Amino acid sequence: MAISRFKATCLAVVERVRRTRRPVRITRRGEPVAEVVPPSAPRGPDGWIGSMAGTLQVRGDIVGPVSRGRDWEALRR
Repeated sequence: MAISRFKATCLAVVERVRRTRRPVRITRRGEPVAEVVPPSAPRGPDGWIGSMAGTLQVRGDIVGPVSRGRDWEALRR
């Protein structure tokens, strides 16, 4: 695309690149001077949620009680 045409339709070209994800090459007198490319894929969130995924190993019963009922003072009475 000629640089003069790009200058006149810049916002529309940027929107087209965003929508179609296809780059547009800008030329001056037939020589490439720039490219408008879509942004790279967004990275996942940098927050703490999910940051430990895949690091846990389950050993033993995770559903049953931690201790026997007779170990609890309230249950002895």
